[in-house]
Amino acid sequence: MFVDFSRVDTCYVVCGYTDLRKGIDGLSAIVSGKLALNLFESSVFLFCGRRPDRFKALWFDGEGFYLLYKRYDQGRLEWPRSTEEAQKLSPQQIEWLFHGFSIYQKIRPAKIGILT
Repeated sequence: MFVDFSRVDTCYVVCGYTDLRKGIDGLSAIVSGKLALNLFESSVFLFCGRRPDRFKALWFDGEGFYLLYKRYDQGRLEWPRSTEEAQKLSPQQIEWLFHGFSIYQKIRPAKIGILT
């Protein structure tokens, strides 16, 4: 079964580094204990280790937990490393993350031509 991230109410990215050797119980402890978030709401929690070419996702579907692991053959994730918190992502930020872009896009103002 594949998680359709556009149908999940909330997607959290856990910033910083996470030990990807952890399984469902270890990652659940991070979410509920350290981050004080509800594991059983319609949310996906994303974790990344020191290598930015792989991540894990933890998701509760109402019956049980899924632990998803993805490793990219080429490319890498631009994972936020600066803090140890969880950030809620918008659907656009999820797309940027999975395509290897930063979730913090810089928007340049359009140049306005002067009519003479």
